[in-house]
Amino acid sequence: PDSRVGICVERGAEMVVGLLAILKAGGGYVPLDPAYPAERIAYMLQDSAPAAVLAQAATQNLLAGVTVPVINLDQDTWQDESVQNPEVPGLNSAHLAYLIYTSGSTGLPKGVMIEHRNTVNFLTWAHTAFGDGALNKTLFSTSLNFDLAVYECFAPLTSGG
Repeated sequence: PDSRVGICVERGAEMVVGLLAILKAGGGYVPLDPAYPAERIAYMLQDSAPAAVLAQAATQNLLAGVTVPVINLDQDTWQDESVQNPEVPGLNSAHLAYLIYTSGSTGLPKGVMIEHRNTVNFLTWAHTAFGDGALNKTLFSTSLNFDLAVYECFAPLTSGG
């Protein structure tokens, strides 16, 4: 639990699959928006010290100098890996779900760790406030680097959409 995994991919199905895979394996995702300047991404990688980074061919150039494994979601080789459900002993709601970076008051991005219980509480509130019917279809337009993306990605998935 609490291993951080960077995710630097374009918006699409691979992004959602990558997020779910990181969470299911007990890790916390570190969103790295490919639209961000390379220097900002490099700082976030250095600061978060991820165990690995999920990427695509289109985003690989942003990860120059990364010393941790980079898993390219465009390649077929990862599809030969185990499909067994991982068991993560001891994983609970207090463990890391994601590490998001704010703009920071010093000009440098500041990492904020969000636990599973915070995410579940937010999604539970959304279901209560808006109702499941409103959450079945949600436009996913926000950068993964903003908290609203949690709502846009996971609210439909947790309401059967």
